[in-house]
Amino acid sequence: MNSTVLIISAVFPPEPVVSAKLSSDIVNDLVAFGIHVTVLHPKPTRPFGFYFNREKRAGLNFQEVLLPSYTCPKSNVFGRLFESYSFGCKCRNYIQSHHLELACIYVNSWPLFSQAIIVKTASKYGIPCIMHVQDIYPESFINKMSSGLWAMLFQRALLPIDKYILSHADYIFAISANMKEYLVKTRKIDSTKISIIENWQNEDEFIAYHNKLQMKKENRPLTFMYLGNNGPIAGVEFLIHCFVKANIQGARLVIAGSGSRKVACMELAKTYSNVEIEFWDVPDGKVPEIQDQADVMLLPIKKGAAMSSIPSKLPAYMFSKKTILGSMDMESDTARAIEDAGCGIVVRPENEEELVRAWKEMAQWSKDAMEQKGDNGFIYAMNRFSKKSNLPIITDIIKEICIK
Repeated sequence: MNSTVLIISAVFPPEPVVSAKLSSDIVNDLVAFGIHVTVLHPKPTRPFGFYFNREKRAGLNFQEVLLPSYTCPKSNVFGRLFESYSFGCKCRNYIQSHHLELACIYVNSWPLFSQAIIVKTASKYGIPCIMHVQDIYPESFINKMSSGLWAMLFQRALLPIDKYILSHADYIFAISANMKEYLVKTRKIDSTKISIIENWQNEDEFIAYHNKLQMKKENRPLTFMYLGNNGPIAGVEFLIHCFVKANIQGARLVIAGSGSRKVACMELAKTYSNVEIEFWDVPDGKVPEIQDQADVMLLPIKKGAAMSSIPSKLPAYMFSKKTILGSMDMESDTARAIEDAGCGIVVRPENEEELVRAWKEMAQWSKDAMEQKGDNGFIYAMNRFSKKSNLPIITDIIKEICIK
């Protein structure tokens, strides 16, 4: 009897990344409904550089299978593609051995090879396959390339693979309206096959924190904070440069989190002695407490980097009831969300003049005005980015397949 839901996730707890938590939430909801769930995932490695002392856990209410696939020691295009291929091959072997047990397969995996191998194997055995698209490839790869020749070669080689994946998946989850529209237009996918699932945050964690006594803020300087991965796309160096140029008296810039550009940013900050710039670590589970110490959360996104997706930090900022200063493409879903929520200011990406002006404007806002902006964002997030608003859309489809 086909009675098992197979969850294939490239990341899974204890990895402290959003996709891992999303997959875990899906598993827990299905198990609570009485569905037998098996999870396939590789050895935990994200974020890069973290070591997880990870033994096979006992007492789980689902079956967990750690696949011995290749893991890339550094984040680069070719290494990531081989990592995806290796994981896909291990998943294929498992599906082949257990296909008679599987009611459906949910995939939240690395592009593109693992997805293609999984979809092809599922099709072979007639197993319904649900594909959760977190980013658009090969376009996301291409946007990071400096060589036009390499970009053209990757486009020609990899685009047909993505078209194959999406055309053979039975259901597709896109993480934004822009992404759905783009997939329908460029991949020629039937729009009825695609559902929009926002990458949610667990609102209960933030609500519980808001209900507690918050940290005293009377003697704290006006704090602008960036929290998240400090990598090439984040553009933290640009934030530091603009903060220095804004020269706001009595203000500090806090860069919270880790990433490949953290050391370089710390060295850059040392060259400016007339401003207060701090770098903080973010322990797992402490995001609400860290963000509570900010007055304004910063969300810089380089031009063209997030036209069809919404970074997970946006819902986290909104649930923390913080004013947001964003620097990104004005036509992006992220910019529209900030403007629709009325929770901050958005300026064009990598525009020094506009960002400095916005920084100075926000520094003049009253405490009440900032709190109102924060409340606006919280209400918006509850309606759009909450776990309760999005998780049931996924699990209801899976439950419907299992009941058939």
